[in-house]
Amino acid sequence: MSTPSTSLPVLVAGGGIGGLAAALALVRQGFSVQVLEQAPEIGEIGAGIQLGPNAFHAFDALGIGEKARGRAVYTDEMVMHDAVDESLVGRIPTGEAFIQRFGNPYAVIHRADVHLSLAEGARETGRVEFITSTRVERIEQDADSVTVYDQNGKAFRGVALIGADGVKSVVRAKYVNDPARVTGHVVYRAVVDKKDFPLDLQWNAAAIWVGPNCHLVHYPLRGGEQYNVVVTFHSRQQEEWGVTEGSKEEVQSYFEGICPWARQLIDLPKSWKRWATADREPIGQWCYGRATLLGDAAHPTTQYMAQGACMAMEDAVTLGQALKKFDNDFLQAFELYQRSRVARTARIVLSSREMGRIYHAKGVERLVRNDLWKGRTPERFYDAVQWLYGWNVGNCLAD
Repeated sequence: MSTPSTSLPVLVAGGGIGGLAAALALVRQGFSVQVLEQAPEIGEIGAGIQLGPNAFHAFDALGIGEKARGRAVYTDEMVMHDAVDESLVGRIPTGEAFIQRFGNPYAVIHRADVHLSLAEGARETGRVEFITSTRVERIEQDADSVTVYDQNGKAFRGVALIGADGVKSVVRAKYVNDPARVTGHVVYRAVVDKKDFPLDLQWNAAAIWVGPNCHLVHYPLRGGEQYNVVVTFHSRQQEEWGVTEGSKEEVQSYFEGICPWARQLIDLPKSWKRWATADREPIGQWCYGRATLLGDAAHPTTQYMAQGACMAMEDAVTLGQALKKFDNDFLQAFELYQRSRVARTARIVLSSREMGRIYHAKGVERLVRNDLWKGRTPERFYDAVQWLYGWNVGNCLAD
């Protein structure tokens, strides 16, 4: 690690998973970081997320592997059932053979626990300053620095700006200003205590029930003391991108054709959060002078590949490695970072759209879907996801 020649910090817009991961990667390259977060405090909303082996490779590269591992629940398998007739569609064991293949486990975790692990790591460095209630409004650049102005006109000057400000990124709006692609798919998320969760669904698995224009997901959290429940359906109405409070009556109205075994999931939560989802078309340019995009700001995606947080952490690690290669020259590092990440993250965005279509198949297409994985061995499943889970710090940079 070289010591940066500038006394200016790096500015990171956004204090979510991507922003904190970026801060950790930058500190490991010798920089001080200012994280500008529009919320009044650094924290995370949401429920559970899934972590592939690539996420654990990223945790280790960022120096928080032990913290994250201690908060994760390690699953025995990923399993898919048909939500109409209860038949098993596919099963991917995630035990020893999986770990041997990919070098790390598969796990599930509360989103807030990922954020907490990153935040603890950032604070422990003593090199990350958190500035809350600060929304980026204007960005100016010169040859050597970037200046960000907040909603009160206060200026923050840094050697570079990392736009990790999420799916509705202000930094992306400044440089790209492209429209969101509202999917019409609505996601309801909730966390249920173990005592209230059906015994016949208390599996140590990332489980999905796939049905016509809908699906349901469940898996354990926090040592199995809670369960994450996610249901997704195609809305009957015109949706606008955003998060609102949900209603049990709306959820129940979309799952009338679902088998009782899976249907009991939607009767469990006492309260729901409702996400009307969207993504954006992949773009080939993330870097604009001394500013770049990272995480959901760069490649907002739907949830069907369960890789949003994983990709943000991969971005951060890759950015750090690119800076290392070019002795902390941001302009050269940004170009390599972009070249290393654009195709991979675009593949996630496009694959996620297609996976949503496969999950929600109906009629004859549903039968084709169920035949796709019938009789497939674990090794064939592992081969199919090698491109995804085989990522690590040693191969993250483009040739």
